[in-house]
Formats: sequence, structure tokens, C-alpha cells
Amino acid sequence: MAERCDEESLFCGESVRALADAGFMGLPYPPEQGGRGSSYESYVRCVERLSKACPSVGVTYATHVGLACHPLHAFGSPMQKESFLRPMLRGDKLGAFALTEPEAGSDVGAIATTAELDGGFYVINGHKIFITNAGRADIYILFARTGGQGTEGLSAFVVCSDDAGLLISAPQRKMGIRGAQTCELFLRNLCIPADRLIGRPGDGFRIAMETLDGGRLGIAAQAVGIADAAFDEACVRLKERRQFGRTLEHFQGLRWKAADMWAKVEAARQLTLYAARLRDGGKRFRAEASAAKLVASEAAVWCASEAVQICGGSGYLQGSVAERLYRDAKITTIYEGTNEIQRVVIASHLLGRLGKSSGGESRSAAKKPAPITGIRKKTIFREGDAAQQVADLVAALKKDGHDFSVGIPMDTPIPQAER
Repeated sequence: MAERCDEESLFCGESVRALADAGFMGLPYPPEQGGRGSSYESYVRCVERLSKACPSVGVTYATHVGLACHPLHAFGSPMQKESFLRPMLRGDKLGAFALTEPEAGSDVGAIATTAELDGGFYVINGHKIFITNAGRADIYILFARTGGQGTEGLSAFVVCSDDAGLLISAPQRKMGIRGAQTCELFLRNLCIPADRLIGRPGDGFRIAMETLDGGRLGIAAQAVGIADAAFDEACVRLKERRQFGRTLEHFQGLRWKAADMWAKVEAARQLTLYAARLRDGGKRFRAEASAAKLVASEAAVWCASEAVQICGGSGYLQGSVAERLYRDAKITTIYEGTNEIQRVVIASHLLGRLGKSSGGESRSAAKKPAPITGIRKKTIFREGDAAQQVADLVAALKKDGHDFSVGIPMDTPIPQAER
């Protein structure tokens, strides 16, 4: 299946249908919403296994479960959960996540698609690119600007594939994961009921970022699956290929390559599972998810490259497993936030976020400690005579919580006086 999907750019619909029939499309979601009630750890293990067999199936599945279903599960109204989420979790409808635009990739705040409220409807106009499952999905989680600039003016909506005004391009031709369909969306006066707004106006950025935290674990798992498949392919070659009268597994330099590949795969796997367990435990996991995606994707690219190297000329031929994995691996360093963005997220967690107007100073950088007597308010009491001014000062200090019930002798030396 993986070879056929890659060679023919054939959508992996049969595999998606099989996953739906087996009840996997709602794996980590509660049964009362139509899901299976399993853990997020079980979900990422599933994505890894699927991706090891076929990365296109892995990302198609992860996009539906991790990106399209979560906003409705976490922020959707009762109507939205019943009308849209439940059939998605049953596998009756496939989902997509429409965030990226030509000028809004890593910079989500640059989204230009607009949604204007007109009576009881939102009218949406804009352009989305690189949308996984587009053209196959029944339900799109779409982000548009409802007011204001930057990230504060974004909102999330439910768009259905049969909504008038939704135009979808032909599938885009890609370097890898060719069995996962990717298209552009064109929104031309697309009119949807106002109750398709997810959460409140302006919640879009928060919904997107929380969703991407979990989505990155899906891509980390996909990358682990690719890296593991590359490791297996290399080991087969090492055991079967003979040179200089013995199989390649007898050459120390190649044995070390195998050892390094296994170590990278296992490290990426354990980091991904650790982040998933944090999520299952209700703990913060944003930095860990970014670290898992960073480590796993770079492991996938490195292991796939080493697999091609070990397979030699055979690995470079179009149609070989190593060659396909090499092409499939690269995208894991790009989507769900580039690895450069993952480093920004991790650094922000460790060192604090950088302010936009602070000359690059960290928002959480250590500041000069406040005076022991408190922050100066720079208030000058000018009215009345000296006695009135002192009385006004005392009243203001008492209002701020200063205690004047305990005094000390006037001739107490300053070094001995407690403040």
C-alpha cells in the first residue's frame, strides 16, 4: 500500500476506512462524545505504528484525530459536539485543520482570511494553503480574522465541505507523503451560520496553539515511525549484503551506524511518550511536545539518510524503501511548526518570551528588585500647610496598608531602626 500510494500519489482512503471500521478515529476522546476513551499515549503509539508502515496514513490519521477533533472536543458547543464531533469520532466524517496561508505560516498572527458577522451568519473570504486532507475531508476547522490585528483578532469556525463558497484546488504535488492529500482552499463569500463559531470571537489563537501542542505529538510519533522503518531497512541490508567475503554487519563502522540509529529512534520514542503521559496526567506539556517533535523529526531525517547510505546505490533508486522514507521524513521538520519554531517554544519555556517592543529583552527576565520601602508613587502633596500635607501623606500611606500603630523613639539611630 505504501509503495502504491507513493508511486501513484493515491490517497490512502482504504486504510482510513479500515481505521474507522475498527473504531480508531476517536481513540483518545471520551465515550460520551463518541470516542473510545483511550489515552493520548495509546494514540501516539498508534500513529507511530501506522507511520512505520505508511507515513501518509499516519499523517492523515493524525490530522483528523489530533488537529480536527480537538478544537470541537475542548471548545465546541453542545450542538457542535453532537452535529460535527460525534460523526468524526465514529469515523463517518473526516476532518481537516485549515490554518496556514500564503503569508501566514509560522506567523499565525498574519492570517488575512476574514469572517464578517452579517446578521446571523459569518461571511468568510480568504485563501488557505498546504491543508492536509483537503478535498477528502467533510469538516474543516478554519481560522479567520473577526476583528483586530495580530493574534487577538482570530476566531475558529466549522466549515463543511458542501458549504457554498468553498473552492478546493487540485491536489498539490509533493516530495513525499504522497498518499496524504494536500490542497489549497479558496473562500469566496462563504456564508455559514453564526453558531459555527467555535468558542468566542477572538479565541482562535488560543484554540490553535492548544491544538498544535497535541498535534505536534502526532508528528513526533509519525517521525519515530519513519525513523524506525529506516532503521529496520538498514538492518536488513546489513545482514544480507555481502562485500569482501562477509556481510556488512561485520564491519565496525556500519555497526556503529546501526547503534546510533537505534539510540536516536529510542530517544525520540521515549521523549514522545513522556510528553503524551504528561498530557494524559493533565500537566503542562507544551515544551515537551515541541522537544519531542524537534528530536523525532531530526532523527527521522538522519536515520533515513543513513539508511540510503547503507543501502548504497540501491537505496538511491526511485521506488526503494529507503528512498521513499528519505523523501517522507523531511516534511516532519516543517509542518506543525518548523523546527526553528520548536526551538523558539522551548527557549521561551526555559528563558521566558521575548517582548516585541522591549529591545529583545525577555518578558520574564529578572528585573531590578523593588525598594524595601515599596515602589515610589511619585505623588507630591502640595495643598495646605505643612501639617495638612503630612496628614494627607499619612492618610495615603494608611490606605496602602502601612501600619502606624507602632512607633520608635525619635532619637533611634537609623541603622538600628526597622523599616
